[in-house]
Formats: sequence, structure tokens, C-alpha cells
Amino acid sequence: MSGFYTLFYKEILRFWRVAFQTVAAPVLTALLYLMIFSHALSRHVDVFPGVGYTAFLIPGLVMMSMLQNAFANTSSSLIQSKITGNIVFLLLPPLSHLEFFTAYVLAAVVRGLVVGVGVFAVTLWFDLPALSHPLWALAFAVLGCAVLATLGLIAGIWADKFDQLAAFQNFLIMPLTFLSGVFYSIHTLPPFWRGLSHANPVFYMIDGFRYGFFGQSDAPPLLSLAVVSGGLLVLMALALRLLRAGYKLRH
Repeated sequence: MSGFYTLFYKEILRFWRVAFQTVAAPVLTALLYLMIFSHALSRHVDVFPGVGYTAFLIPGLVMMSMLQNAFANTSSSLIQSKITGNIVFLLLPPLSHLEFFTAYVLAAVVRGLVVGVGVFAVTLWFDLPALSHPLWALAFAVLGCAVLATLGLIAGIWADKFDQLAAFQNFLIMPLTFLSGVFYSIHTLPPFWRGLSHANPVFYMIDGFRYGFFGQSDAPPLLSLAVVSGGLLVLMALALRLLRAGYKLRH
């Protein structure tokens, strides 16, 4: 397993050595979102009973930041290795596809959690959301980051250049995260849009994570857990199959 630990350590160093860009920048972005939306919408958006809008918004921003950065870590690392040609140094050693997958995904989960802790820390100046079920919040944080990290790995394998990866992020990841109930509770939406939100897998990650704070959610937490876990298993199977076949990695 030395190959796994080496690759995992390399991926951790990769984002940590530019932490100002990979950690501090997302934290600042989330803080700006909080300042703008809490000021503009706090008196106009109804959320859970007994929960203020700013407190409601904080877990959503924390989870959104974690998901986006977990995706960015695996996808950007793999596409850079493919474009610069140093992917060969990962393919030549006796590194199994499972070790390859696990090292990339775990490193992305670590980055997501580090960003999440940073966002949560700076937003506490605005409000202190309750933490009713911390284990639920941790479970959804880890599973959600793993899902987006795996999706980022698949995107990095599929893409041949940066603009393809950017299209994947801009036309799939961004809409799914922004329309997942980060800034609002879906029970305030008209029936059509509420039903459409239930078809968004990221909604279940946000909603389940928020349940860990308030003990209230728009969907049953067990349903959210089942959807997120099932999605992770499907994406894991696809990613491992692509890695085993060497799709777009071995030319």
C-alpha cells in the first residue's frame, strides 16, 4: 500500500501548498455569499420554524463549498497530469486502480472538509446554528464530498482539455449546487419546482447536512442518506471501471 500513501500524500500537498487559492479563496467566496444573501433575503424568505434565515444559510454554504472543492480537487489534478504528460508516472508503478481511486478521492474529501471547517468558522460571526445531530452532519459531509470527488475523477478522466472540464463544471456542477436549496427551503417553491428539486441529487446532500444542524429537513433524512449512498456506489463502480480499462489514460 506504499503507492497509495505516496499518491495520497502528494495530492494533499498539491492543494495545501497553494492553500491561499484552494482554501482561503473558497472561504472568502462563501463569506461574501452570506453577507449579500443574508442582508437581501433575511426578511423575505421563510425557512424552518424557529430558525433564522442566516442560521439556515450557513450549513448550506458550508456544504456547497465542500462539494465544489472536492470536485475541483480530483478533476483539476487529473486533467493537469494528463495535459502535462506526468500521468505516466502514475500509470507505470504497480499501483492498482483501487489504490489510485482511493488516494484521489480521500485527498479531495480532506480538502472539502478543510474548506468546510474554514467556512463554518468565519460564518459563526454572523450566527450560531444549532448542531442537533452532529453525526448526521459529519456523515453527509463525508459522503457528499466523496460523491463529488468521484464525479470529479470521472470528469478528469473524460476531459481532454481544460475547456471541456470547465463546461462540465459550469453546466452540470454549478447548476446542481446552486439549485439544491442552499439559499432557500424548497417547501417555499411552487409544486412543479419543488418536484424538480427532488430530482436533484445534490439537494439530498444539502438537506441531509442541514438536518444535522436543526433536526428539520425538507426530505426524510434516511431517504437523503439512501440517495447519497446509492449515488456514491454507482459513481464508484463507474470510476473504477474506467480506471481498470485505462480509458483516456493509456494512449
